[in-house]
Amino acid sequence: MADEPQTIRAGVSEAPPEPADDETSGGVVSFPYDRMTVDQFRHRFPRARWRDDIKAWWVPGKTASRRIGQWLAEQEADADAHADARGRDAFDFDPIVSPYLDIGRAGFQIRTPYSRTVVEELREIRFARWDGDLRLWHVPFRSFEELRSHWSAIEVAARRNEPAERARRAEERKGTEDEVKSKARSSERRKRRYPLPSDALPPLGVPVAISYGIVVFTEITGEVVDPDLVSEFYPGAGEDDVWGLWRAPALDELLSAWPVKAIPEPRRLWWMPTIEELRPARRAARVRESTEPVRRR
Repeated sequence: MADEPQTIRAGVSEAPPEPADDETSGGVVSFPYDRMTVDQFRHRFPRARWRDDIKAWWVPGKTASRRIGQWLAEQEADADAHADARGRDAFDFDPIVSPYLDIGRAGFQIRTPYSRTVVEELREIRFARWDGDLRLWHVPFRSFEELRSHWSAIEVAARRNEPAERARRAEERKGTEDEVKSKARSSERRKRRYPLPSDALPPLGVPVAISYGIVVFTEITGEVVDPDLVSEFYPGAGEDDVWGLWRAPALDELLSAWPVKAIPEPRRLWWMPTIEELRPARRAARVRESTEPVRRR
């Protein structure tokens, strides 16, 4: 048909500027051209017509924008349902068989021992979400192909973090040099202290980045660092450094933190975080704060 576009941008807006006729109220909608979609649209909006001057469809009427929005939402839901059906069919044809994966009504349910690798892999999958009440991850059927591409790494990390496997590795490490170093690192980390240059101290109460990740310093003790005693844990520590005490940042602090564009070179003992550093810290804080009430119970 002459009045139908070949390609239209997706979107919806209020009445266009300077209507071509005497109808002053209405709504504008544009969407990728598809014969079936256009037929559905014209059946739903028989008074709609194509406007060459704005390259979009013009729907007259005071409630046009609301009706257009409802129709677009229905179209999106139909598209999601179709994608979910295709994902479920693909799974049925070539399923992932694993004790960590179950099928729910709306998609896949993934429950594994805690693993940072598992969390990072699942966060790379579109529409994956953590359910704090059920203590599992939900992935819709439409994301099946993405889930499959990440599944090998997920399953390896999950099996590695099974309690029995962790206990076996701990037993193998007993009495070894690695165990001694690991215990020393854990003991030092529990002190929640960090060497800081006395002439360039970080601001207190503000998220900053260190070798551990992102922390908030709460106090500068003034105690001088002895590099000979802690160089194994803090290779960059110097004789002029002092100890600072830190805590994990809250989610609201991370959300309000303003990122810098780049990490300074040469890298210092602390620096203001970049957006690449803030994003995983925010995700971790969101998960941590969502699980805290469960831990307290």
